[in-house]
Amino acid sequence: MSAAPRLLEVRKNVLKQNDVIAHALRERFRASRVFVVSLVSSPGSGKTAFLEKALTLLHARCRVAALVGDLATENDAARLARSLAPVKQITTGTVCHLEAAMIQNALADWDVSQLDFLFIENVGNLVCPSSYDLGESLRLVLISVTEGEDKPLKYPTIFNSADVAVITKMDLASAVEFDEPIARKNIQAVRPGMEILKVSAKTGDGMNEFLEFIETQRSRSRATSAV
Repeated sequence: MSAAPRLLEVRKNVLKQNDVIAHALRERFRASRVFVVSLVSSPGSGKTAFLEKALTLLHARCRVAALVGDLATENDAARLARSLAPVKQITTGTVCHLEAAMIQNALADWDVSQLDFLFIENVGNLVCPSSYDLGESLRLVLISVTEGEDKPLKYPTIFNSADVAVITKMDLASAVEFDEPIARKNIQAVRPGMEILKVSAKTGDGMNEFLEFIETQRSRSRATSAV
C-alpha cells in the first residue's frame, strides 16, 4: 500500500512532461500552419480503413501525411501508404498509447510546414490515450456500429477528451441492428453538444461531409491564428 503515492507521483511527472512537449508541438504546428487531426478508438473500429479513405481523397487536392501507432507491426502504415500520402509508423512496443515525445521524434526529419493536414492514428485503446495530449488541433473518437451503442457510457473519459465523435461502418448498421438514436443519446449524455459524424469507408458515404468538416475547422483555425 505504501507504493501508491510514489506511483501517483511518477504518473503526474510523466503527464507533466508530456504536456510540456505537447505544448511545444502545438506551437510548432501553429507556426507551420498545419492542421493536426488525431484519431482514437478501440481495436477493430475501422480506424485505419477510415483514415486510408480520407488520405486518398485529400491527397488529390492538398498536402497531407500521417503518423500511425501500433504495438508491434507496420501493417497499418503499409495500408495507409496505398493512399500515396507520406506515412510513418511509430512502434510503441509495450506502451498502449502514443505520447507527445513519440510524435516529436517521428517528426524530427519532417518539414511540417509543407503540409496542410497531418493525421495521427493512435494505438487501438479507449483508456490510455485519453490522458495524453499530442499537440493535435482536433481529436476524433471513433465508434463502429459493430461495437454497440453503449461505448460512450463505458468509456466516458475518452469522449470527454475528444472534440468529435465519428460513427464508422454505417454500411453494416442495418445488419447488426445498430440503434443510431440510442448511440447519439449516449454520446450526448456523456458529452452534451458533441459534434457527431457518421461514415462508411467501404461505400464512401459521409466521407465528403467529413472532409468538408475538417477543412472548415482548418480554415477557422488559421483565421484565429492570424488574429
